[in-house]
Amino acid sequence: MKSLLFPLTLLLALPLAALAFQTATCGWEGTETILGNYGDIIASIETTTPIYNGSQSLKLVDDAASGTPQAFIGWVTGLNDGDTVAVTVWRYDDTPCAAPSCRVWGHWNDDPGDIGVYSGSASGQSDYGPGTGWDMAEYEWTVVDGHTGLVIEIRTYSSAGDTVWMDDLTVTAPDGATVLVPSDVVSLERQSWGAIKTSF
Repeated sequence: MKSLLFPLTLLLALPLAALAFQTATCGWEGTETILGNYGDIIASIETTTPIYNGSQSLKLVDDAASGTPQAFIGWVTGLNDGDTVAVTVWRYDDTPCAAPSCRVWGHWNDDPGDIGVYSGSASGQSDYGPGTGWDMAEYEWTVVDGHTGLVIEIRTYSSAGDTVWMDDLTVTAPDGATVLVPSDVVSLERQSWGAIKTSF
């Protein structure tokens, strides 16, 4: 009886192990801002207001004459088909039904050595937020088509000079993946990717 119970217990434990997840967080409480960007966007640390939690938040200013600037706030590599990646982040704008606004979006990135690689859209939120102050934006992706990495973006919808703020980011991914958020790399935007890769 004992010998039969051990293999059965082991088989029951395997699916639970496969469902193990890890969580990475960033509250923008240091000097870190974003992991990268596409389009003209200025990222800085806000120390006055608005701040959702703690003493700082991320300030994103649209510096583009046109287009949809993107701030990269998360990067997950080592993914497999069927894996899920979830994100929650608090966003702030106070312009209901008007610019500026923002939403969580993502794109596939199948090169674990270069966050700048674009391997296709991963889609994202349809919701731009109520524009009445702080609200929590959230989204979950399921990996498909053999993709191995995901870059999580904040896409801004605004005119040049418009500003939105972010705070309290949480990224949840499978245990076998590698998750990078801005608080993991200080002043990432000022370093070359070659220098960053040598530190990991």
